[in-house]
Amino acid sequence: MLRKTHLKPLSKTLGILILASAMLTYPQDVLAAATQGLTAWAEYVLPALLPFFIISELLMGAGLVHLLGVLLEPVMRPIFRLPGASAFVLTMGFTSGPPIGAVLTTKLFKENLITRHEAERLITFTNNASPGFMLGAVSAGMFGNPALGLILAFANYLSNLLLGIGLRFYHPQTPPVPVPAGGTSLWRRGFQAMLQAQRKDKRPIGQLIGDSVHNSINTILVVGGFILFFSVLLRVLSILGVVQFLTTGLDIILSPLGLDPSLYPAIANGLFEMTLGTKEAALANAPLFQQLLLASAIMAWSGLSVLGQVASFTAGTGIRLTPFILGRGVHACLAAAITAAALHFTGAVPVFSGPPSALVLWKLEWLALVLAIFSAMVFSTALSLIEQIAGLKLKR
Repeated sequence: MLRKTHLKPLSKTLGILILASAMLTYPQDVLAAATQGLTAWAEYVLPALLPFFIISELLMGAGLVHLLGVLLEPVMRPIFRLPGASAFVLTMGFTSGPPIGAVLTTKLFKENLITRHEAERLITFTNNASPGFMLGAVSAGMFGNPALGLILAFANYLSNLLLGIGLRFYHPQTPPVPVPAGGTSLWRRGFQAMLQAQRKDKRPIGQLIGDSVHNSINTILVVGGFILFFSVLLRVLSILGVVQFLTTGLDIILSPLGLDPSLYPAIANGLFEMTLGTKEAALANAPLFQQLLLASAIMAWSGLSVLGQVASFTAGTGIRLTPFILGRGVHACLAAAITAAALHFTGAVPVFSGPPSALVLWKLEWLALVLAIFSAMVFSTALSLIEQIAGLKLKR
């Protein structure tokens, strides 16, 4: 007799069997999709992330995180209610792209430099598309206009920072920070913390470099595997008609807002993978304004591929991904609204072009911006309510 407890494992097995059967039935399509994913990883991800993975491992091994933790405590606590060490994750996440924010947040948590709730907040707003991807791959490569990259980067960075400020009210309890007596300066305390971390990590420089390279290669291979897998998964779902089904549903929901139908495939692709989604948005036969708004939202959302990567790096730590998943949606709304306002006020792109129904979405930049910022500020309250309703609230 089939019980409710059997449904989840059976559905998982059935889904894997369907995917495997489709891969065996359409091997040429799978090969093409795998090649596309592998090429994207080799051209964009590997050279962009591997050096940052290695240098971040070296910096943590050298105790720089402990130095920054002391120096930037007076900045990070008032703004984000996070310890100073989180500034290292914020910097690397904003300059390197996902999933380095998740990787470093997990390391800080395992080293007891941040609490579990702090890790959940930090991981939510430090996974940002890299400047190289936004300025180079998207604006210069896909749209052929490097100047647009500055607007996309501004919108994504500002929206993520606003999200982080809003999250400061989510489980804001933080342990007191001990301050040594005697008026010791920040620099001296930071230097002492760095030396103490180096004494604790007794690896010689050769071993430190070797471990950093080894760990970074393992991490980048995991990222590449996820990109390849989701590229194949997206092609299989397209063959099975799932993407077309999503496109039809999007037409019912978004057609009253005046969104160009040629952008629907970009939304369906961007749901799963950021690079494929932004590429489809750039290739769509739609007004440039709508293309840019959608590309900005897709980069903020990051895709289920990045979610899978984050889940793999946080597995077994107790760090919940509910704030991260909901935060991606809020970040996408914020990024789109700020992009709309920036395009309007800079005059870089004509904002309004379309039927009268498009006024509902494209002529309310101020309202969209205010609502998006307000949604970031109440995000923490919404998370707490969801926890209580779903019964997911952790023990304090």
